[in-house]
Amino acid sequence: MALPSTLIRLVLLLGTVAAPLSLAAQTAPEPSVPLPHEGQAMAPGVQVAALEEALRIGDVIAVMREEGLEYGSSLEAELFPERGGSRWRAVVGLIYDTESMRKRFDAAFETEVSQDPQAIGQMFDFFGSDTGQRILQLEIEARRALLDEAAEEAAKVAVEEMSARNDPRLELLREFAEANDLIELNVVGALNSNLAFYRGMADGAAFEQPMSEEDMLADVWSQEADVRRETEAWLFPYLALAYGSLSDAELKEYIAFSKTPAGRKLNAATFRAFDAVFSAISRDLGRAAARQMQGEDI
Repeated sequence: MALPSTLIRLVLLLGTVAAPLSLAAQTAPEPSVPLPHEGQAMAPGVQVAALEEALRIGDVIAVMREEGLEYGSSLEAELFPERGGSRWRAVVGLIYDTESMRKRFDAAFETEVSQDPQAIGQMFDFFGSDTGQRILQLEIEARRALLDEAAEEAAKVAVEEMSARNDPRLELLREFAEANDLIELNVVGALNSNLAFYRGMADGAAFEQPMSEEDMLADVWSQEADVRRETEAWLFPYLALAYGSLSDAELKEYIAFSKTPAGRKLNAATFRAFDAVFSAISRDLGRAAARQMQGEDI
């Protein structure tokens, strides 16, 4: 059976084309946890929690839940059309539970960053600034905007037009994507999530013939080229939309931070933490889908 496309659009901290200026005009909320000042001692756990507040991880997870509910409908359409109904929607809602997602993220993220308080301070310096908070606001709003198919299509057209006229801004977006290894990390995350989905399906005995781990790995890797194309097709419209109202100087400042040791550490830690979240979600979705396909009570 063909595995449905997985939803893993992590896109760094997360993640209408005519809307960037209106988005930029919104006031980014201040972090609810005070940022540490130089020389201020904080316990590692408290420091990490404060960083997550500054990064607005709760808001990011809320958008990812919206995406997940939409993805659940896509799974139903591909695997058991019109047979899921309200029960399936309820199960998907439980799987994309924001509290559970946050707990998984917190545990993985703290493991990745807690041993480097100096790097955490540098992360605060950038994302606690006015520019950093504005960037986070724009990323979240763009992510939510692209839930609308018309907005996503408009963003794709805008990038095609940028490419046709050799807009230098597109080169800056490519530099940003490369600095943060966004394509590779998203592809790896998607493949991991697809493998977890397969394992969940196998747990639920969804396959007529049992699949070995080697079979599942081979099938997942056969999807790599398609996953890469899908990632690239979504990534640059997202970046163009999210950063459309940033000046070149502001975007270059973001790129410069991304290339620092602290920026690289934050990027890797965020991807690993969300990979843990999505791997667990995908396995649960696979189990639930298997039960639904067999007509069991889910």
